[in-house]
Formats: sequence, C-alpha cells, structure tokens
Amino acid sequence: MATSSSGSPNDGRGTADRIAGRQREHMMATAADMLEKSPATREPLERFHSDSSFEARRGVQSPDTDQLLLRNKSAVATPREISFGSFRLLPAQLLLLQGDRPVPLGSRALEILIVLLERPSELVSKQELMARVWPNTFVEPENVKAHISALRRALRDGRDGNRFIINISGRGYCFVAPVSRSRS
Repeated sequence: MATSSSGSPNDGRGTADRIAGRQREHMMATAADMLEKSPATREPLERFHSDSSFEARRGVQSPDTDQLLLRNKSAVATPREISFGSFRLLPAQLLLLQGDRPVPLGSRALEILIVLLERPSELVSKQELMARVWPNTFVEPENVKAHISALRRALRDGRDGNRFIINISGRGYCFVAPVSRSRS
C-alpha cells in the first residue's frame, strides 16, 4: 500500500485533489487577469469611485452618474420642513401633512417623495430611486411605478390644477412644483 510523506495511506485521491486544486487556482488567476485587462470590463467599472473609506451602508453610487446615492440621513443636511402646494413634509418624522391633517402614505412612497424633494426640478432616474428606497434589494421597476402612482393619488396630482410629479418616459421622474424649505 502506498503512503504519503506523512505516513498515512494514499489511495491516489490526494494527488488528484491537489491537481484539481492547482487547475482551479490557475483558471481563477487566468479569469481575473482577463477581466483586469479587458477594456469591456474595465471601462464600466472605472465610472465608480474606488474610495477605500466608502462603506456600503453609507450609500450606493449611481451607474448613470458620478454621484453617490446616500442612504445615511446624517450625511445630508435634512430640512426640518419642506412645503409644496398645500402639503408639508416633515422628513425627520416621516410625516406628510395637508394643512394640519396627516396624509396616509406608505413608507416606500414617502421615501420616494423625500428623494424627489431633495432635488426638485431635476430628473431622478428609476435606478436611483430603487437604490435609495430599496437598498441592497432587487426590485422590479414596476415597484417604483406602483409607489409613484400611490404618491400621486395621495397628493391628488393632476387634479384641481395640482401638478407635482412628472415622468420622463424611460428615464425617471421629476418633482416640478415650487418647493420651500425651513430648517427652524
């Protein structure tokens, strides 16, 4: 019976396992080398910042822009109150009021509203909304559409001369009503 250098029986599997392990290591090194050298792989990744201090729970970078999609609310100065039309949003309390009455609105629709109000009159892509409202979660673009619809219903968008959110087909959404912010 054959024995290995350590004196234990060797039925040939140890050698086969070592060879298979070396082949796997070689294939992984070759694949990593190919990915590193390939312009098709390297160019899309170059759009992302390689800041080693960046933490995943602080934010996500949009693949469409060089801008971080911050999730940590302390990283962005949050106004105490945002007013538009007959509505007031209190972001810290996650509360939308019409006059002095709370407006029933789901948390995801409310988070979408907060993201849109951070950049009024600017296009916010569906990808950014998904990354901000559903971080680290795969969701279909239809989820954004459903929550935008609920948000429009709650705001009575399109009725009585109210116009708050517009859709730029295939690109995203834009909050178009005049907005005032107060920090006091």
